[in-house]
Amino acid sequence: MSVLSDLLLVLFTYIYVFATILIPVYLKKKDKISKFQARKAVHLFAGLSIFSIPYFEWSWWAVIIAGSLTLLVYMSSKKSKIKQLKELYESIGEEAEEQAGYLQGPFHYCMSITLLMLVFVIFAPSQMYFPLSAILLMIISDTLASVIGKRYGKHNIKIPWIKGIRTLEGSLAFFISGFIVCFLAFSLFGVTNPITQTHISLVEAILYSLIASVLATLIEMFSPSTWDDLTVPILTALIIFLLTLI
Repeated sequence: MSVLSDLLLVLFTYIYVFATILIPVYLKKKDKISKFQARKAVHLFAGLSIFSIPYFEWSWWAVIIAGSLTLLVYMSSKKSKIKQLKELYESIGEEAEEQAGYLQGPFHYCMSITLLMLVFVIFAPSQMYFPLSAILLMIISDTLASVIGKRYGKHNIKIPWIKGIRTLEGSLAFFISGFIVCFLAFSLFGVTNPITQTHISLVEAILYSLIASVLATLIEMFSPSTWDDLTVPILTALIIFLLTLI
């Protein structure tokens, strides 16, 4: 029965992810939304598929799904011979990715999820709330920081080695939303103690959320725009997990 439920969950996860990619691409092709909006829609909604992870009986499904999507994104380039993959690149690719020739940001996004799943499936499968909280920071907080910074940002933060623009307003949005999403992850998968995860207290959830949101805000602030999808979740998850071992 657990095998069947896992397979159904895998199928649902793939259907959900492909829907959240294809709909924004279609809307961009019809000029209903901008490239920026299409990219942020994919960034936000596709990543929410991680909520299925703690419910797999065989946790390696998370690695397989993330790894397959990482490969798919890597193949989405301006020279791809597969029409749909080329259209994906054209719909959500950024100017900063022109030289790389592929979706560097989304590739790092998928790669970070894959690496975190691999590490925690091997070493801490019952503490998935650590990578999930870090991934949610990348998915939700990074999106909000970008949108709010672009629309309301008035106080620029100048960091020499970063090509993109960081704003105080965007970073504050990242921190506040980061605390909320981390608390949601730690509460949902740790405090309420679902089937496959180790229980933590409410105080621990608050403390972990605060540390994670502060760490992630600083890491995001000092990371180049096409690399923050890799640095934010991986460094945040690993640092906070290692701190719990001290």
